Amino acid sequence: MLGAAGVGVRLAAQPPREFPDIRSVPADLVTPAVARGPAAAGRRVRMTLAGYEATDVHHALYLPVDWRPGGRYPVIVEYAGNGNYRNQYGDVSEGTVEGSNLGYGISGGRGFLWISMPFVNAAGNANETLWWGDVAATVAYLKRAVADVCERFGGDPGALVLAGFSRGAIACNYIGLRDDEIAPLWRAFIPYSHYDGVRQWPYADCDRESALERLRRLKGRPQFIIRERSVEDTRRYLESTGVRGAFTFRTLEFRNHNDAWTLRDIPERRQVRAWLREALSRGR
Repeated sequence: MLGAAGVGVRLAAQPPREFPDIRSVPADLVTPAVARGPAAAGRRVRMTLAGYEATDVHHALYLPVDWRPGGRYPVIVEYAGNGNYRNQYGDVSEGTVEGSNLGYGISGGRGFLWISMPFVNAAGNANETLWWGDVAATVAYLKRAVADVCERFGGDPGALVLAGFSRGAIACNYIGLRDDEIAPLWRAFIPYSHYDGVRQWPYADCDRESALERLRRLKGRPQFIIRERSVEDTRRYLESTGVRGAFTFRTLEFRNHNDAWTLRDIPERRQVRAWLREALSRGR
């Protein structure tokens, strides 16, 4: 580049952007621990579907503080990230339903039922903490759990929101759009950090052709796609597919790979809450 006097000027390389740590923002919410016992307003409890009583396969159900019998409530259905994860910033994921935070943070504990879903392991006797386990069993468990929460606790089958962190973000399409029976269940999606089809992973049918088949089942329903540091790789991938959708892209302006951002009053949480209110207010 030429300077003002026509003299060559070498521009200094710009250092990589430094994103702050999410822990620099105090949390204003604390996700309830999972307890045993009956479901009740303001409680998060362990649940097991019929047929799994002799196993450790389970999910977690939270009834909001304003829940009343006979009411009708939208439902946030959430999948966790992979287990055995820890990074240089101290972010940890154990891959459990108990460790999930998105649904509670997005709802603030009011107005929504929230269920944290398992991936059923290959043996069918425990929750899988690393990748998918038995995909068919996981999909079947999801369908039954959603039907159960709608039938017994007032979940609105026309207002089901599928959300997930990391592995769970991929699951929004990988599990949630798995077949023509499960795909129509969802009103909206919130995948945080990663997206089905963007990159290769060590499991079957993670290739772009398979991911594209799943994506075509989205049929224009809204997705709030958010990722720490940058969401551009997902934006470019979706543009390359030619699939039109109501995609909203947001970069989480923090360095962390965890879902604790929803427990803090930050712009991204305010944005996803406003987006969700609008998504659920639209006609189907």
